[in-house]
Amino acid sequence: MISPIVWIGFLILVGALMAVDLGVFNRSAHTPTAKEALYSTLGWVFLAFLLNIFLYFAYEHKWMNMGNYAFEPMNGQQASLKFFTAYLLEESLSVDNLFIIALIFARFKVPKMYQHKILFWGILGVIFFRGLLIAIGVTLVHQFIWLFYLFGLFLIYTSWKMWRDDGVEEDLNDHGVVRILRRIYPVSNSYDGGHFFTIEDGKRAITPMLVALVVVETTDIMFAFDSVPAVFAITTDPFLVFSSNIFAILGLRSLYFVLANFLDRFHYLRFSLMAILSFIGVKMLLIPLHIDIPELASLLVIGLLLLAGVLISLRSPPPAVE
Repeated sequence: MISPIVWIGFLILVGALMAVDLGVFNRSAHTPTAKEALYSTLGWVFLAFLLNIFLYFAYEHKWMNMGNYAFEPMNGQQASLKFFTAYLLEESLSVDNLFIIALIFARFKVPKMYQHKILFWGILGVIFFRGLLIAIGVTLVHQFIWLFYLFGLFLIYTSWKMWRDDGVEEDLNDHGVVRILRRIYPVSNSYDGGHFFTIEDGKRAITPMLVALVVVETTDIMFAFDSVPAVFAITTDPFLVFSSNIFAILGLRSLYFVLANFLDRFHYLRFSLMAILSFIGVKMLLIPLHIDIPELASLLVIGLLLLAGVLISLRSPPPAVE
């Protein structure tokens, strides 16, 4: 079993990185420039590579009891490859989340200078919920291997549902969480300098900032039911699953600001994500049958599908909307 020291150290590292991000680089509300967002994205990717190097040596030399999980023993090279594949998978699946976040910000007319704050605080809830979901999922798949069939079919169904619902936009004013918030608490139309609460007509009210934050949070929870089971097809090692998820999420905010002005151009990327979900679903269905698709092959398939979606989007005009 992985030492608690590793878990505590990793959580302290994540907390420190987020504190530096909010307290140093984004202390004041502002709209990140494309250059600033790009550097931040590259910084998060670089940190993920550093973590991957650490994992190689940690699992290779069994530092602090790492790498000896009875269900999935592995050496450093295997752990490093699994982490990188899981990280790339989570990053690719998070792209679809970026489209939804852009829609949420547009519908609630969130000023760009406040969008980073919403994404930052949203991550705190994401870390907690995904940690809980991963802990439950890892325990279950270690006890009931037949769950891989259920998860695999669910991912294939999700891919089919994305195909069927492609281009259909939800009216966020009809979002269940929004309706509940409006019933239990007054909602102001003012952002009041980026605060989550304000005073209006002598009464305390929530601002659209908090409404947008709650919708972003609940949306990510829905996406987690796709992305967390998907990563189990790569590895069931709890630390690799959790760390790859968290680092993909940490880089999501800056990646959003890099792609915010170009999301509409990647109109065929959704088809790549559908294909990736279907591929991972099939891979998961094969696990109980002891048919294993090597991680390197999985990495290449995911990378090629993403590249194909980007290149086709850049070279072809968007499909006509009827």
